[in-house]
Amino acid sequence: MKPLLELGKYSLGVGDRFAHQAKAQLRACAMAAQQGVEIIPVWNKSNREHTIIGSEPSGTRAAAAAAVSALGWKRGYFVDADHIRMETVDRFLPHSDFFTIDVADSIGRRVEAQAVAAFVERHPELVGRIVIPSIEKPLETTRGEVERIAGKYLTAVQDAGGIYRHIAKAKGDGKFVVEVSMDETDSPQTPPELLVILAALADEGIPAQTIAPKFTGRFNKGVDYVGDVAQFEREFNDDLCVIACAVARYGLPENLKLSVHSGSDKFSIYPAIRRALRRHGTGVHLKTAGTTWLEECIGLAEAGGDGLRLAKDM
Repeated sequence: MKPLLELGKYSLGVGDRFAHQAKAQLRACAMAAQQGVEIIPVWNKSNREHTIIGSEPSGTRAAAAAAVSALGWKRGYFVDADHIRMETVDRFLPHSDFFTIDVADSIGRRVEAQAVAAFVERHPELVGRIVIPSIEKPLETTRGEVERIAGKYLTAVQDAGGIYRHIAKAKGDGKFVVEVSMDETDSPQTPPELLVILAALADEGIPAQTIAPKFTGRFNKGVDYVGDVAQFEREFNDDLCVIACAVARYGLPENLKLSVHSGSDKFSIYPAIRRALRRHGTGVHLKTAGTTWLEECIGLAEAGGDGLRLAKDM
């Protein structure tokens, strides 16, 4: 699968909740470009966020376009319909060229036994000893384990396929970037689980360029990572190895990369991410938590006087 519209190696999902931050956010990407690093901005906003503040996807697109025009940005940029499902995607179709398909709610939902059996028959390579380059020990799976994993994730992947085809029918194949999100669930995916998920995504014909698995630890908004940094680094490296294997084996887009959600302020894991990216020669999509407006509130409060009173009112 080679998408026509490609996301750059390093991309940053920026949340502009009230459509006033786009220029400042883009200026940060311009500063990185001046230092020789291309970071592609992706303005993301979910249906929930639009509903809470009474905005529309058209406003996100307009704010991004205005910032690009004002700063003379000549590189790529995207507008992400964040965490969409079939019931929420339509309002984003005219305005977004990046779609984060969130199917975490479908994980574990019932799937037909015939679908599970057919998947395992298509993928005998997933049963037994699986050598993943750069993972120290081979994975060992049984048919029963693969059936269990497929039973847990196939409905979610099928839902993602249905949403993807719905978007493609409206916008055309290759004219948007696809992310598949499975991070809002209870437990991190293991390497065998991620490999099964990627094989199933390939079966569905979804040209995902980013995937957001669940990582160990807590990714709360506006604060640092809470958890075992060493364990996170092992998981992150293993996931990169599995992705590289799946790209080669199943023909997924060559630029497929990990997406880290609520990734801003996670200073304790940035060195681990950097080491992993250098080791594997790959990129990353990092979604910020969209808490820029909270920093503004802090600034108002620290200013005292009218600023503090306004912050208290908010």
